[in-house]
Amino acid sequence: MDKLINHTIYTSKKEKQRFAIPFFVAVCLLMAAPGKANWQIVFHKNNQNDTTVKGFKSLLSQADDANLEQGRFAIDARVMPYVTAFLNQQGNNYEQMKNWGKPYFTLYENILTSHNIPIQLKYLSVIESSLQAGAVSYAGAVGPWQLMPYEAKRFGLIVTDRIDERTSFIKSTEAAAKLITELYEQFGDWLLVIAAYNAGAGAVSRAINKAHSTNFWELQYFLPEQTRLHVKRYIAAHYFFEGSGGWTTLTAAETLEKRTALSVLQSKPDTLAFANTAVLPITGKFNSLIISNHITMDIGKFNQLNPGFDKIITEGKTYQLRLPADKMDLFKARRQQILFESVQLMLSTGSTGGVSNTAKK
Repeated sequence: MDKLINHTIYTSKKEKQRFAIPFFVAVCLLMAAPGKANWQIVFHKNNQNDTTVKGFKSLLSQADDANLEQGRFAIDARVMPYVTAFLNQQGNNYEQMKNWGKPYFTLYENILTSHNIPIQLKYLSVIESSLQAGAVSYAGAVGPWQLMPYEAKRFGLIVTDRIDERTSFIKSTEAAAKLITELYEQFGDWLLVIAAYNAGAGAVSRAINKAHSTNFWELQYFLPEQTRLHVKRYIAAHYFFEGSGGWTTLTAAETLEKRTALSVLQSKPDTLAFANTAVLPITGKFNSLIISNHITMDIGKFNQLNPGFDKIITEGKTYQLRLPADKMDLFKARRQQILFESVQLMLSTGSTGGVSNTAKK
């Protein structure tokens, strides 16, 4: 098991001086320390035999769907002990940072967004420098993003004996964003990006070759200890500030799995939208757009509740029209006028099919 590394304020990119103590001793000491919060971590369970009553299972399913849509995920069980101990050590400092760090986080978010980078990567600066512009590592990394001289110069920053733009929050964040983008284009995995930011792309590539895997959890022990702990510190910081894991704490394979599940979820009818709806069997040359206009309902919402409406109706079949209860009352009151206008639209366009159910949502 990894050792718990005593976290210095400044985290370097290569060699950094730390004091290591056995993990189980650290956990015991930290949990017993007065004034420290004992963090309870949400993590993945691998036990597939858990059973719950049906109602509770349904609630869990709804919560899982909501978390998926919001990009909130449990952290991996393999990192849970480290995260628990690390947050007991750094929790008080991070709690204060929530307040005084707001201006810096806002700046980071704006710049990262402009580079199409998830804003949660701002927490990389937290573990690199504790948001300190004057942070200097033993290896020569400087600033809030702990950029090495050659990296900073490569991305256009001035680094001389008199001027060091690595200490500029704006310029260093711009440079860091370019470096992060470059690393993501190479690895396509945020955990590997964080590892490469610390150890260099070469070290990560070598670890991939040795492990014959691009999964961080499988190749981590082919990385320097400092680097694998760096990734785990990022996960811990993300958990502290966000209250969960997120897209940047997943492997590429996990990300693909989650995005596939999200796509499936978003393609399903909204279960909440069905809660207060009424159903009415109808026939006739009704048109979805005419109905939507009369009952002042978004055509996308109408199509969501009534998939394939125009096609089935124009085939002369009965359709189980589903509308919100108040909209159904309005439809019933205006039914004949809606049918008349629907037929007129069909005649004027020469169409037998009305507006396609694939209308822009």
